[in-house]
Amino acid sequence: MRKGIIAALAMGLALPVFAESDTVKDVKDGAANATDTVKDKLHTDGGADKAKRHAKRKTRNAKKDVRHMKNDVKKDVNSATDKK
Repeated sequence: MRKGIIAALAMGLALPVFAESDTVKDVKDGAANATDTVKDKLHTDGGADKAKRHAKRKTRNAKKDVRHMKNDVKKDVNSATDKK
């Protein structure tokens, strides 16, 4: 039982090290969007592949907007609490 608790604690402390920052995620999303844009301009595919790519792009953009909104809210909360 001790080993299980120690392992869970070690994993809980180690996982944040492997997390990507929002900036890294934005760069990766930007690169993927650029790739998708090139594929669209070349007209190399269509149908299901194109629809899947566009759905992924919308999802990436939505996640990016949520990340930025979350960071803005954090900044607002920090600035509101710092004024006191």
